[in-house]
Amino acid sequence: MPEISRRALGALVGGGAVGAVAGTAGAAEAVPAERPFRARPGAASGQRPNILVILGDDLGWADLSSYGAPHISTPNLDRLARQGVRFTDAYSGSSTCSPTRFSLYTGRYPGRTKGGLAEPIANRAQGLDPNHPTLASLLKKAGYATALIGKWHCGWLPDYSPTKSGWDEFFGNRGGVLEYFSKLGQLGEHDLYEGDAEYKDLRYYTNVLTERAVEYVSRDHDQPWLLNLNFTTPHWPWLAEGDEETGAEIAEKIRNAKSQAEVSAALNHYDGGSVAKYTEMVQSLDAAVGEVLTALRHSGQEEHTLVYFASDNGGERWSYLWPLSGEKFVLQEGGIRVPTIVRWPHRIDGNQVSHAPNLSPDWTATFLEVAGARPDPAYPLDGASLAGYLLRGEQPPEHDLFWRVRANRALRRGNWKYYRDAAGKDHLYNLAEDLREQADLAPDRPELLAELRAAWERTDRTLLPYPA
Repeated sequence: MPEISRRALGALVGGGAVGAVAGTAGAAEAVPAERPFRARPGAASGQRPNILVILGDDLGWADLSSYGAPHISTPNLDRLARQGVRFTDAYSGSSTCSPTRFSLYTGRYPGRTKGGLAEPIANRAQGLDPNHPTLASLLKKAGYATALIGKWHCGWLPDYSPTKSGWDEFFGNRGGVLEYFSKLGQLGEHDLYEGDAEYKDLRYYTNVLTERAVEYVSRDHDQPWLLNLNFTTPHWPWLAEGDEETGAEIAEKIRNAKSQAEVSAALNHYDGGSVAKYTEMVQSLDAAVGEVLTALRHSGQEEHTLVYFASDNGGERWSYLWPLSGEKFVLQEGGIRVPTIVRWPHRIDGNQVSHAPNLSPDWTATFLEVAGARPDPAYPLDGASLAGYLLRGEQPPEHDLFWRVRANRALRRGNWKYYRDAAGKDHLYNLAEDLREQADLAPDRPELLAELRAAWERTDRTLLPYPA
C-alpha cells in the first residue's frame, strides 16, 4: 500500500469513507461526509459546561470504525464523532498509562513531578503528590463537583488517592491492571475501592464502571461537574463478558504467585487473547460509552456537557494501528497518537474533523478555560488551551509537542517530527508525507534535525532527571 499523507488519510477515515468503513463492520446508518472544522462563535450562554472525560485503556489510534478499523464496529463512538469533532492528530502525553494520566490531571509534562517519572507506576512508593494542583482540585475551587470512576493509576494508599488530589468521589481501581472479575490487581491484592474502602463486586468490571457512571450523570446536580471516567478496557488480561472461567484461572495464578513477577505474568496474559477477543473488548467499551451517553441525554444535560473521549496511549498486541508504526511504550506514532473525539452541542457543531496537532496537557488547559477556572501560577501548565480554536475561530495554538521516556525522545513541530530511538539514533520525519515514519530525512535536513533536537533538549533541561 502506498504512503498516505495526513490530509489524504483524514479523508480516507473521515467523511463518506466512514460510512463505507462502518458498513463493513455492520453499521446500518448512512453517514454524511465530514467537513473541516470551523468554530461557531457567538453561542455562549454564560452557563459553564459539565465536563465528561472518558479514557479507553491501550486503545489504538485506528481501533474505532470511524478511524479505519475494518473489523471492529463502534457505532456509539462513531455517533459521538458525528455529533462533534474527530481529531486525527491528537496525542497522549506519554506512551504508557500513568505518565499520561499525570499529564492530563496536571496539565504538565510527566517529568515535572517525581511520580510522573515512573513508566508506569508499579509500587506504593510512587504517586501523584496530593499537594500538586490537578484538574479536579482547580475545578473544585471554581465551584465544580468532581468524581473519578475507574482506573486511577497514580498511586496507592495510604499516601496517594483521587480523594487526596481534588476528586470529591472515587470508585475504581488504584493500579494499572486488574483481573476483570475477581478485581485482583498488579500488587496481587484486591483492587476495587469506593472512596478509600474496599468494595466487592464480582461482575465484569466494564459493566460495573458503566453502572456507576450512569448513576452519576443521572443525578440531580445542583452545580456543574467533572467526571473522569477511566475504563480499563481493552487493556489485558484479554477477558470479555462471559469469560469468568478464564478470569478465574488468572485469579488463581495471582493468588498462588510467589513473586511480583509471577503476578505480572498472570495479568499480562501472554497465553491468551486474539483479534476476535480484542474486538469483543473494544465493542464492549463502545457499548459502555453508549449507555453513559444515553443516560446523559435522558438527564437533560447533554446540550451543556463537554464530552472528551481519548485513549491513554497507543495500542499493543491485538490493536489495529495501520498505517502507524510502533505501539505502546515507544514514541513512534503508534505509541502516542490516539483517537480523540470532542462533543459540546451548545458550542460546537457536529460532523467535523480537525487535523490540528494536540496532546493531553492541551486538553487540561482547555477544560480549565471553558470552566472559568485558573491554573495555579506556581505550577505553570505545559498545555495550550484549544478553547480559542474550538469556540472563537482562532488559529490552533502553535507550540512544540514534546515527549520524553527513558528509551525514546520525540518532538513534533508542525508536520516535522524529531525522534530518537532506543539505540540512540536520531530520526527526522515529515508526517504530512510519511505518517508511517519510514522515510528518515535526517541525513537530508541536518540543520532542521539540529534545531528540533536543541528544542527538545531545552525543554528536557527544565524537567526532573530520571533516578539512576
